[in-house]
Amino acid sequence: MFVLVNLKTYPCDPIEVAEAVSDVDDRTDARLAVAPQAAHLERVAETGVETWAQHVDPIDHGSNTGHTLAESVADAGADGTLINHSEQRLKLADIDGSVRAAERADLETVVCANNPAQIGAAAALGPDAVAVEPPELIGTGTPVSQADPDVVEDAVDAASNVDSAVSVLCGAGISTGDDVVAAGGLGAEGVLLASGVAKADDPAAALEDLVEPL
Repeated sequence: MFVLVNLKTYPCDPIEVAEAVSDVDDRTDARLAVAPQAAHLERVAETGVETWAQHVDPIDHGSNTGHTLAESVADAGADGTLINHSEQRLKLADIDGSVRAAERADLETVVCANNPAQIGAAAALGPDAVAVEPPELIGTGTPVSQADPDVVEDAVDAASNVDSAVSVLCGAGISTGDDVVAAGGLGAEGVLLASGVAKADDPAAALEDLVEPL
């Protein structure tokens, strides 16, 4: 089970969270990673934790002021990147461009989408994984696996029908180990979460709770 912690722009200490993720990762069979802000990528990667970017743009080297270049993300130590998070949505052509840019920089990719139909479209672009995240549940503490489990199962089917090599992650409202287990029971191979760890008083304890049932 892959557990990817997105720090968004929460006012947490990215190094503290990264060290907590690294420590818990050493004691579990689950695969753990953290996605800090772009400015923190290098420092987080230096902790030894698997590090992901929150976004890369569909660009190459050149005149692209203010954009995030996949090669720069890789040079900072990132192993992968999120694409099309609900808080950083892209047009389909730009999602495709970002996936290609990430591939060019040898970054693993997770493309986020709101529903099973979008999951199918995203899977057709050939990312390593897709993540289904109904935006209305993000940050609520109510997991999609509980609020609408059919969304997860239908997303798994939609991705499999397009490309069985594309893994499906479950996001939105994930905050406990039971949520992670439920997601796995519905066919997801991982979870994408944020506030459950990034806003926790004790990130290490929150992570321990997440992986303990696995």
